[in-house]
Amino acid sequence: MPISFSTYQAISYAWIGLAVCIFFLLLKITAPYGRHSSTKWGPQIANHLGWFFMESPALAVMIYVLLINFSVHSLAIEVMVGLYCLHYFNRSFIFPFRLHTRGKKMPVLIMSSGIFFNLCNTFLLGYYFTHFAANDNSWFRDPRFIAGLIIFITGAWINWKADNVLINLRAPGETGYKLPRGWLFDYVSCPNLLGELIEWAGFAILCWNLPALTFFIWTAANLVPRALSHHKWYRMQFAGYPAERKAVIPYLL
Repeated sequence: MPISFSTYQAISYAWIGLAVCIFFLLLKITAPYGRHSSTKWGPQIANHLGWFFMESPALAVMIYVLLINFSVHSLAIEVMVGLYCLHYFNRSFIFPFRLHTRGKKMPVLIMSSGIFFNLCNTFLLGYYFTHFAANDNSWFRDPRFIAGLIIFITGAWINWKADNVLINLRAPGETGYKLPRGWLFDYVSCPNLLGELIEWAGFAILCWNLPALTFFIWTAANLVPRALSHHKWYRMQFAGYPAERKAVIPYLL
């Protein structure tokens, strides 16, 4: 049974409300993966497999939703979906298997919560694109699309470059942490997370719809507390950590 737009909006606003609650919860409780991983959170899975299983459902579900629901061809909508899929293709099939984190694990609970997060957001986006979106190809000339696309590409580039720097801090087989320096790392502890925030802010602008905005809010609710936790960890682990560095937004946060 199709969902009415009013019902869809109600679900989206409730989901945004949950994101706000999760944001404040994560300010108090550090999500236990990566450098914060802990066996206290139950069974664990290899880090690269955890990332794969956590991120790949977003890609799979978006492709499935589009294949079974697209009845009207719209290149503009397909570009929006393609950008979303590009991010999750990297996160599913490239990023996890580049990590030099042999022996490191993440709790299955964190992986499962990530799967739930990705499925919900992908459903909201996919359902909107296939049932409510009315963007025709004239949208390519809209200033919101042009500006949003530039912002999205800039954010993705920052995210990928920062990931590359962090991955190459370790030689294959190394598991310790090193202090990144140079480029945006001189301004923030987590330029990879800054890039992802910029990326999804651009996506929200170029799509200019409720689910894309909702996705950006959820991204910020997850990444800002994570950046603050990473920043605190860096300052505790490295003596003389640069005082001028912020966590995720240069000069501000």
